[in-house]
Amino acid sequence: MDDRPRYDRATAALDPPFAILDLDAMRANAADLVRRAAGKPIRVATKSIRSRPVLERILAMDGFRGLMAFTLPEALWLAAEGFTDVLVAYPTADWHAITALAADRRAVGEITLTVDSTEHLDHLDHVLAAVRPRPEIRVCLDVDAGYVTLGGKFRAGALRSPVREPEQAADLAAEIAKRPGFRLVGLLAYEAQIAGVGDAPPGHAVLTRAIRIMQARSARDLILRRGRVVNAVSRLCDLEFVNGGGTGSVERTVREKAITEVAAGSGFFHPRLFDFYSGFTGRPAALFALPVVRRPAPGTVTVLGGGYVASGPADPVRLPQPYLPAGLRYAPDEGAGEVQTPLLGEAAYDLRVGDRVWFRHAKAGELCERFATLHLVEDDTLVGSAPTYRGEGKTFL
Repeated sequence: MDDRPRYDRATAALDPPFAILDLDAMRANAADLVRRAAGKPIRVATKSIRSRPVLERILAMDGFRGLMAFTLPEALWLAAEGFTDVLVAYPTADWHAITALAADRRAVGEITLTVDSTEHLDHLDHVLAAVRPRPEIRVCLDVDAGYVTLGGKFRAGALRSPVREPEQAADLAAEIAKRPGFRLVGLLAYEAQIAGVGDAPPGHAVLTRAIRIMQARSARDLILRRGRVVNAVSRLCDLEFVNGGGTGSVERTVREKAITEVAAGSGFFHPRLFDFYSGFTGRPAALFALPVVRRPAPGTVTVLGGGYVASGPADPVRLPQPYLPAGLRYAPDEGAGEVQTPLLGEAAYDLRVGDRVWFRHAKAGELCERFATLHLVEDDTLVGSAPTYRGEGKTFL
């Protein structure tokens, strides 16, 4: 059965707007991630899921171990709900959350904080100065995995850690080791310029070639530099994990001997931005439905809401994709609107007031900030629902 009729059939009793998760598609995507990881465990990036029951489903599958959270309050909540091995992948300055972590003996053994400077250590020391007895805080050292060339004039990759070279990493590791109250347990180096940049943008042959050259050279640089960083830090402490990669680079990252695990999140839902990779093909698993509420002109329909623009640089690919029925496009002078979205195209002639248009978000987890529930679909049947973070009253950013 085609996706549109089976989704319409499964959700016939629901009034849009609403969001669904196709469980068969998600399981297929998960299995492909495990295949690509070639035996190395995958840490699940929570920012791309943002639903506690869905995280539980994923971790129950073979090949997945541990979570990569995006804030410390989120990590504390997940630990309280029974999740273990939670890496907070971004530094925290949250006074109340740090204090709560120190007061929770179970959480302090399950949560690892990320640091990339002595300033982070100083802040943690300041917050915890009055805590007695002070627990040992698990920390992970974040290392810049960006690609830099032409004497620093060209850079690709997220602006993250100031720590880049083995000597810098060793110096910070030594500083962590001599400060009481900290234990360095992991190393994180996220190559956003490979994992988060599709190498097959449609209609851009020159850009495609440039991206692939950059990614190949960046990967060669990382194999050497990340290995040297790990060797330098390992002389000072025993690392429990070395994390790298993301959905877009899994099979490439796991080839590095220094890597013990990879991260993935978007690959479970396969949002629109992940269509533009040559190395793998996923199945769209998370979608949202909006109702047709007007027909202002022939070949034009208007749906309710829809302005769910993804984070990142402002460009058209950050808009949700009108997905089903195929052949719809945005009105160029309106785009995706706050309360209404006009759509043009041949498919609009056959749509009537009350029909659904199915969309894909450009990114994965941000969809869950718009909806309280993911309705779970198998084949053409609604088999349950899962609250999102928002549905459980949690907003962490």
